Amino acid sequence: MTDVAREAGCSQATVSFVLNRNDSIKISPQMRERVFAAARALGYSAAPSPVVASEIEFGTGEMIGFAVDQLSTSPEAIVAIEGARQAAWAAGNVILVAQTQSDPRMEPKTLKALTGKDVAALIYMTIFTREVEPPAYLYELDIPVVLLNCYSVDHAFPAVVPSEIAGGQSATEHLIRHGHTRIGTIMGEPHTSAAQDRLKGYRRALATADIPFDTELVADGNWSASAGYDATVKLLALKTPPTAIFCQNDRMAIGCYEALKEAGLRIPQDMSVVGYDDEEISRHLHPKLTTSILPHRAMGQWAIEQLEARRPARERYPIAKLECALVERDSVTMPKGKR
Repeated sequence: MTDVAREAGCSQATVSFVLNRNDSIKISPQMRERVFAAARALGYSAAPSPVVASEIEFGTGEMIGFAVDQLSTSPEAIVAIEGARQAAWAAGNVILVAQTQSDPRMEPKTLKALTGKDVAALIYMTIFTREVEPPAYLYELDIPVVLLNCYSVDHAFPAVVPSEIAGGQSATEHLIRHGHTRIGTIMGEPHTSAAQDRLKGYRRALATADIPFDTELVADGNWSASAGYDATVKLLALKTPPTAIFCQNDRMAIGCYEALKEAGLRIPQDMSVVGYDDEEISRHLHPKLTTSILPHRAMGQWAIEQLEARRPARERYPIAKLECALVERDSVTMPKGKR
């Protein structure tokens, strides 16, 4: 849907309505034809999915449960909920939100309360992108269930996650295109899927450009500004420091900025910096930070679209991966010797 929407110049929601022959939203014939043409051009079938007799018809005026393990520790949950709310309200549907904290005793009770008789579907979200073992209760439900920012090994439910490897690769390739060949990276917590996948993308970009991978240029971090500061100090102390640094989130980029400025280095004239997540602060740093969008809003919208779409019954659902698009701002330029 992301690819077709980009090609057709419309929203993912519009693509969903058109490809599923949903006439509840007024869409011009010209736009419908553009969506079908884009789908055909990209090699996707534009035929509607078959409907199974046992499938619940998801309509307007329904209530949708939204369960998330952590609601207040980071903005990601709020952004995803807002994306889901916007898409749900467009069809007159209501979102009910609850926090579970993955508590083994309280999560089942919370899910049961969130999927009462008036609730027509459930979205199950985790803050950290990861594989989960869905609660047994989810398998017992006779309503549609979508996993957001997580996935199950049995692929029993539609699931959506960020395309983290591609995001890390895109961020690193941006620096390579500007002539950088010695690029440092500051990792998030190494046990998290996001940190590992962003590192894989970093390494893939280097390999594609025939740039040797150097373990000295990989600094440990933990997603915090102080970790970004400490890691930058260590990178600057190398015998041959990098000319650019890829911070695996924007908060570590804040610490990176502080360490560079304390060292008397200018951004980007002396050191280019790229972040990740596109948090609000990235627009207000000086200079403004080039970063990648963590697509939680689009993921929330995607989850609603899966509930609205008529899906065929199947045993395994593929994992949808949404693009972490790069936002180019002012923190990257060519290294001194190549200007």
